[in-house]
Amino acid sequence: MFKYLNKDLPASLVVFFVALPLCLGIALASGAPLFSGLIAGIIGGIVVGSLSGSKVGVSGPAAGLAAIVLTAIGTLGGYENFLVAVVLGGIIQLVFGILKAGIIGYYFPSSVIKGMLTGIGIIIILKQIPNFFGYDEESAWDLEFFEINGGNTFSEIFSIIGNVTPGAALIGIISLMLLIFWEKVLSKKSKIFKIIQGPFVVVVLGIVFYLLTLGNNYLSLGGKHLVEVPVPQDITSFLGQFSFPNFAAITNLEVWVVAFTLALVASLETLLCVEASDKIDPDKNVTPTNRELLAQGTGNIISGLIGGLPITQVIVRSSANVQSGGKTKLSTILHGFFLLISVILIPRLLNMIPLSVLAAILLIVGYKLAKPSLFKIMYNLGWKQWVPFIVTVLGIVFTDLLVGIGLGLGVGIVVIVIKSYQNSHFLHIEDKSNGKHKIKMTLAEEVTFINKGAILKELDRLPRNTYLELDVTKTRFLDYDIIEILDDFAFKAKERDIDIKLISERGVFENPESFIEFFKLRPKTA
Repeated sequence: MFKYLNKDLPASLVVFFVALPLCLGIALASGAPLFSGLIAGIIGGIVVGSLSGSKVGVSGPAAGLAAIVLTAIGTLGGYENFLVAVVLGGIIQLVFGILKAGIIGYYFPSSVIKGMLTGIGIIIILKQIPNFFGYDEESAWDLEFFEINGGNTFSEIFSIIGNVTPGAALIGIISLMLLIFWEKVLSKKSKIFKIIQGPFVVVVLGIVFYLLTLGNNYLSLGGKHLVEVPVPQDITSFLGQFSFPNFAAITNLEVWVVAFTLALVASLETLLCVEASDKIDPDKNVTPTNRELLAQGTGNIISGLIGGLPITQVIVRSSANVQSGGKTKLSTILHGFFLLISVILIPRLLNMIPLSVLAAILLIVGYKLAKPSLFKIMYNLGWKQWVPFIVTVLGIVFTDLLVGIGLGLGVGIVVIVIKSYQNSHFLHIEDKSNGKHKIKMTLAEEVTFINKGAILKELDRLPRNTYLELDVTKTRFLDYDIIEILDDFAFKAKERDIDIKLISERGVFENPESFIEFFKLRPKTA
């Protein structure tokens, strides 16, 4: 595991700086204690990271669950009751893993996964623009288009007008320019600039900027413009930040409903993120999905027992890990330890980090997920790839993650149906022989009711006085609906002076009387 320490250590620092504001922001958007987000981040890094089979995936609290958590806390009568649902949700995820439900993740088309990555990249950029200019709102950590406060993604951006904070905007712009220069120029000049990551440098720069501008009426930063980690006064107050589930609520049916909802949504988000993180992994590692569900379930049980938010694998952190050169799960585990150590030892130092600096880091992450060149690549692949891709992107940007993926998947299924319709058979037309048109129709390997319309259309179009060769030698599955069509056609063919030659594995048959009877004797067909 320590073979790539020189790559995993700097990558873990970048993931730490990305995860820190996300943990706090998601807790804030969820209506939960701020410390609960940090607990989830720590457990996601150390526990889930250790148990997972993913080399680059990073887990923690997910923005996609914020609305569910916010509603559930109110519905269940308090955060301690909600924690029972988190623990039960983790147990349900363990059951999913044991039942090998992880295979579901493999059934999402590549175009939808790429659309998911791109959509998340765009939404990260849009959500972080207000933070970048110092208009810091809770909505920055809510990845849904329609926000809890009644606004939406674009209304928050327009709200920047007249609300720019000069100090935040200045250090944000400097940080963004330095990050670009670091990656495009300095990292190519010397190996030291690859070991020391740009995000770490801009965070240090941000703290220095905060200290130098203290007392400056125009540039100084404070309050909501900075990271806000809870600062315990002593060990007692630190331990007092942990919450524990009220298991007396376990008999409440609503707790079980929330638990199942959390388990289902968290598992689906995790499986989608596993597919996405494997896709962007330059080493092309394949994550065992059932093991991932077991790891996530264990993490959620522990997180719920000590007061943390529900956990999923998160593509923002995972992509930051990949982009920073992370090679093994050590990067994920180390970022969890960095979160733990920092909230215990240096919370005051963390609270000097401007949010606009972290926004600059996230803007780079978002851009790398949603590069303009990808749109051109997907468009050039043809409409069957482009349409599900762009529908997924627009769905995520204008609704939320799961709805966007659902829309993309729905369109992808329609595309499959159309492709199946088009590929049901191959038609070869020859010149007239013996006064008849000779037409050869070769059926596909699998022909289902979806192909019914295409085959019926071709048979109806056959002209009178035709000699039809129907080749089913390669067909391994023939739906009964298709057999009925052929049977009906055999009856009508006599009236239209159409001769049929059936070519099959069992031989060649001229003008078969009944296709239904013929295929009953053929064991490989339905």
